[in-house]
Amino acid sequence: MTASENERRMSALLRRLAPHEGYTQSLLDGVRFMRSDRPLERTPVLYEPSIVIVCQGRKRGYLGSEVYRYDAQHYLVLSVPLPFSSETEASPEHPLLAVSIRLDMTAVADLVMALDNAGGHASAPPRGIASTPLDAALQDATLRLLQALASPLEAGILAPAIVREVCYRVLIGEQGGAIRAALAHQGHFGRISRVMRRIHGDYAQALEVSVLANEAGMSVPAFHAHFKAVTRTSPIQYIKSVRLHQARLMMIRDNLTAAAAAARVGYESPSQFNREFKRLFGRSPGEEARNMRAAFSLYPATQLDALPMTH
Repeated sequence: MTASENERRMSALLRRLAPHEGYTQSLLDGVRFMRSDRPLERTPVLYEPSIVIVCQGRKRGYLGSEVYRYDAQHYLVLSVPLPFSSETEASPEHPLLAVSIRLDMTAVADLVMALDNAGGHASAPPRGIASTPLDAALQDATLRLLQALASPLEAGILAPAIVREVCYRVLIGEQGGAIRAALAHQGHFGRISRVMRRIHGDYAQALEVSVLANEAGMSVPAFHAHFKAVTRTSPIQYIKSVRLHQARLMMIRDNLTAAAAAARVGYESPSQFNREFKRLFGRSPGEEARNMRAAFSLYPATQLDALPMTH
């Protein structure tokens, strides 16, 4: 079967599996379908560690001076949770259709160890995000995953093994060495990655940069430098971004007021929250929540679960 035939079959499956815009949870935990029937301008997003494979349409991610393309020929991998901005090319006739696979760190660590034991040591510098050409083997595995997820029986029996295969294909792919080095959590990258996980778990708590630097075993200047090398932003801006994305989700999904969401994510000043929210999203908290609720009002509430994670 040719690559173009595989693309058509994957797109047809995704049209059925993701009948509405936004996110649709698959029959397997950690795998979701993405759909957009319209172009979306560049907007701030927050992605969890994941593999995003686009079967139709095109997205571009922007982090610092780098541009990451993910479309039918390229997939995106994130080894750490990263806030960046993205834009989408799509139309009602040619919607964006994609599948997102959350990285199970325990399972991925087993794969990395197995590859290392087999002599496939990663020698590339670690990367938190990478866009990589989609090869035939990974495309075939993705098609089989979608076919399995179309059946409740096969989703439970076959899909977990195919997800493992997809992760394996990514780890041995063109940028696999850089991703494996990142997932190994060694060196400075590993220390920063552990601090990032702490921020995502405790974003509502007081997070002092000096304390985080100490947890990473670094001086404050060294911590700033290594943190920015991974995220392209400062620790303070990263913490703000995580809090604001979480607050946005709470307002949209849980119908919280801006003041209630601000307090829940750790802001003491509602006015400061409003200023920083508008600076990041380009709209006031109330305007953003109204717009997003209107955009997704026709779809099940569960499709709003990951709105801040991606568009």
